[in-house]
Amino acid sequence: MSKFAKMPTTYSKQPSKLLVYRWGGAFGPFKVNIPCGECTLTKDIIETTLEDELSGTHVEVEYKDWLTHLPEAILKGARHAPAVLLNGKVISQGVAINRGTLAAAVMVDHVDRYPIEGNHVFGKKNCGYCTKAKEFLDAQGIQYIYHDVVENPAALYEMITRAKQNVGGKTPITTPQIWLDGRYVGGYDKLVETFEKVEEVAAGAA
Repeated sequence: MSKFAKMPTTYSKQPSKLLVYRWGGAFGPFKVNIPCGECTLTKDIIETTLEDELSGTHVEVEYKDWLTHLPEAILKGARHAPAVLLNGKVISQGVAINRGTLAAAVMVDHVDRYPIEGNHVFGKKNCGYCTKAKEFLDAQGIQYIYHDVVENPAALYEMITRAKQNVGGKTPITTPQIWLDGRYVGGYDKLVETFEKVEEVAAGAA
């Protein structure tokens, strides 16, 4: 039987850390009192992306005024505000961060921190092979967690990121994508093939 679950909400490891240097503060005689539109937009993008594409990931966000922390920012490579750093590495600066860039970078870090465990099927409605995969696993009596990648944007980013770690960055990722006992299987055909091999081994050992 399948069971539905979101991404984990409790974590044993350190969170991904976003540090945002925004245009503001003071350095010596220089002070900034003019609002930074790109900085405000970056903050809005981070907040909405964490609520949608990155829902369920473990992320901490810190904001600092760029001028006030100028020496520190320069040493970290943040030469233009707004600058966004993920775990100390600059992923965007000088303009409002791209939403896709943010989601992809954080999800890669999340996937690296939290290897997938158990049985998972990533799929979507009106996907014939997704239905076949679920029916196949149900017939085998195997429990699994099903992630709808359309209803849950975070599941889509997680599926793509985890799958590409196994098949390469240039390979198109389709649904379903399946993991059994934390090991990558692939799509429906690979699922059936995996069980056929297991049956062959079992028959040979009998």
